[in-house]
Amino acid sequence: MRSGTSNHQAEELVQEVMLTVWRKAEQFDPHRAQVSAWIYQIARNRQIDLFRKESRPVPEELKEDPASEPDASQLLAVEQEAGHLRKALAELKPDQRLIIEKAYLGELTHQQISEETGLPLGTIKSRIRLGLERLRHELKDLKT
Repeated sequence: MRSGTSNHQAEELVQEVMLTVWRKAEQFDPHRAQVSAWIYQIARNRQIDLFRKESRPVPEELKEDPASEPDASQLLAVEQEAGHLRKALAELKPDQRLIIEKAYLGELTHQQISEETGLPLGTIKSRIRLGLERLRHELKDLKT
């Protein structure tokens, strides 16, 4: 709570941390750190995830003029870009494509993907980063 979270958020965070400690107790290695340091690290990471999630910008609702229908060239351009994106996604490694689809199309958090797939959080983040870099490279010629 000293770092700016509300009472409710702090309680939720503590509950999530304790569940994580319970579920991953077998992963604790007393040779690497004290149990208090391990729990503190889990809590710190959860709090950072919470802050990141809250600070994500929420897109405003697009206000479209009902009289302005997109013309055929705009529709074609969007269709072509979508085709390029589908092709670039298909060329990714299957493990990267799956994680990117879960994160961006399935709108799952990295933690949720980690829990769903059983992969470590660092692996999830690495696959997303590498996959996005490859997509940027494949789609760099589309920028005007």
